[in-house]
Amino acid sequence: MKKQEDSLLYDKLREYFGFTSFKGNQEAVIKNVLAGRDTFVLMPTGGGKSLCYQLPALIMEGVAIVISPLIALMKNQVDAMRSFSAEEGVAHFLNSSLNKTAVAQVRSDVLAGKTKLLYFAPESLTKEDNISFLRKIKISFFAIDEAHCISEWGHDFRPEYRRIRPIINDIGNAPIIALTATATPKVQMDIQKNLGMLDAAIFRSSFNRPNLYYEIRPKHDAAKEIIRYIKQNEGKSGIIYCLSRKKVEELTELLLANRIKAHAYHAGMDAATRAANQDDFLMEKVDVIVATIAFGMGIDKPDVRYVIHYDIPKSLEGYYQETGRAGRDGGEGRCIAFYSYKDIQKLEKFMQGKPVAEQEIGKLLLLETVSYAESSICRRKTLLHYFGEEYTEENCGNCDNCLHPKPKVDAGAEMQLMLRTLTVIGDKFKADYLINVLEGKTTAMIKSYGHHKLELFGAGEEHDARFWGAVIRQALILGLVDKNIENYGLLAINEKGADYLRNPFPVQITLDHDYDAEQEEEAAALPTGKGGGAADEELFAMLKDLRKKVAKQHGLPPFVVFQDPSLEDMSVHYPITLEEMQNISGVGVGKARKFGEEFIRLIKRYVEEKEIVRPQDMVVKGVASKSGNKVFIIQSIDRQMDFADIARARDLDFEELLTEIETIVNSGTKLNISYYINEYMDEDKAEEIYLYFKEDAESDSLDEALRELGSDFTEEEIRLVRIKFICEQGN
Repeated sequence: MKKQEDSLLYDKLREYFGFTSFKGNQEAVIKNVLAGRDTFVLMPTGGGKSLCYQLPALIMEGVAIVISPLIALMKNQVDAMRSFSAEEGVAHFLNSSLNKTAVAQVRSDVLAGKTKLLYFAPESLTKEDNISFLRKIKISFFAIDEAHCISEWGHDFRPEYRRIRPIINDIGNAPIIALTATATPKVQMDIQKNLGMLDAAIFRSSFNRPNLYYEIRPKHDAAKEIIRYIKQNEGKSGIIYCLSRKKVEELTELLLANRIKAHAYHAGMDAATRAANQDDFLMEKVDVIVATIAFGMGIDKPDVRYVIHYDIPKSLEGYYQETGRAGRDGGEGRCIAFYSYKDIQKLEKFMQGKPVAEQEIGKLLLLETVSYAESSICRRKTLLHYFGEEYTEENCGNCDNCLHPKPKVDAGAEMQLMLRTLTVIGDKFKADYLINVLEGKTTAMIKSYGHHKLELFGAGEEHDARFWGAVIRQALILGLVDKNIENYGLLAINEKGADYLRNPFPVQITLDHDYDAEQEEEAAALPTGKGGGAADEELFAMLKDLRKKVAKQHGLPPFVVFQDPSLEDMSVHYPITLEEMQNISGVGVGKARKFGEEFIRLIKRYVEEKEIVRPQDMVVKGVASKSGNKVFIIQSIDRQMDFADIARARDLDFEELLTEIETIVNSGTKLNISYYINEYMDEDKAEEIYLYFKEDAESDSLDEALRELGSDFTEEEIRLVRIKFICEQGN
């Protein structure tokens, strides 16, 4: 009998889907569903989750109700199911995109017994007329796709998902299959509790995707790096994720300006444009989609070759799911994320104003992301540990940390010190509190618990927080310490940790990345401090000589003509036309026209003499800035508005406003800010600063100016007069 059933299953697999064998856990999952039992499926993207409910739906009597979060995903799956079947009505969806006639057609097919899969968004499922319709039909089972949306601890929580169980009870009981490509043990338990399926059979596939390469890069000139990467991988499909709609649009525009076939995708676009852009990507009319996380859930494109995160995601689950869209066919899949701690601080700011519990969860998820990004441990090991899976290999050979390992340092003594301290303070504190105790930092919280009086307080002061963070992370990976996610990441030593204190063994750690410092080191290695591309030092020296000559002719300090970063960029990209010169960092249209000709002639001659093959395909073109800030600031200064009012109107602090003005001025735009300086600054002080830049300054360095001018002058005053000076003398 069993052989007969197996034979039938394989016959149906071949008949409907054209496959001769199952992948991973698929067969066991499908048999469990066919037996009418509740089923929980954890399977990474590309593992074949949808087959786990599609095949049993086609075999079983009645209609399978599939609950899914995205209209685009439903449409994709319904189209795919119809392509497998001769019966057009085999699969349908009911959602807000259908008109009354279409809804009537769907219901007619369902009642006639033609339909085997009926897709709903959770919002549509709650509608009373849909509930009463579903009570009339035989339901084979409920499939809840993207089930992590149920959990507040998941990365894509949707409140309406938490109401699915009461609605199922209202419609009539049937088995449930819940499926997700990403769930930590905590999220898994939350889903099962909420759906009332604690007794479900759990099928957990490995979350390891050996073909995916993981890399974190410091966020420095990220847009330029992305353009160069795409140009080096021409013709390959890729997805770039940004956190804001504004950044999606800016980056798409920049890609198009650099002749890269790209579309934008975000929730602010109308549905028709979104669907068309997605189809163009699937049909390979465009190579790249720049998107917010709204894109890609259920996108069945097997040959996405790279997934780039311009912004670091809000959680490791989000990161895992988004990177999981690369290399689903088992081929190349490169996952590159740009990381800056400033982005994390921005994300924390956005959380303000949300309920406290939600803020706590959000911050904890962010800390896990920071920990992953800054860690020097194998990326694969860290990711899999987060999802409750042990990865035993020491070196995965397919992530930046394993391919370029940092030297290990012995940390056995420090591990023992950390565990002893954790034992003494107990299990009511997070990692940052433990680190403060080890470093001997007397915070108000430490005082209130009296931990500043402990013998161990400050015992680890010779190491910094970054070092202790690496020790704690290693303890978690070794299983010596537990992190109580339920209670916002509180740490506790466990039995294995206590045993380690009794019988210690050697422990080595790799120190975390400090991306800000690494960026500075990288910059310092260049002639005068700009990261990215290797500058041609001979040309750079010639450009500096020419700048001196041009400055002398105009009676100006050299930095007013072009700043050092601009000369470095010229010695990387070799601009030989006015248009190319305008795309050089810090050179706008105005500066290119005023000073560019002689520099272009010199570079052209140099390129011909040295027979240099210019990296033209690597030259990143800028786009005319449409930044609302830039236009608004220029117009406001023209109208002689007070700077405080300009800053307030654009939600900037004064420091940020000055930086925006400096950027505008350094690229060659002339602004007259004398009205503001005259009103708020002493005339003699302004004159003295102006003369310093005209006659004494060797560079535009703020630190040098502060040293030379003395403590009577503030940084703000010097910056304001420097802006005026560059406008009057150079622009």
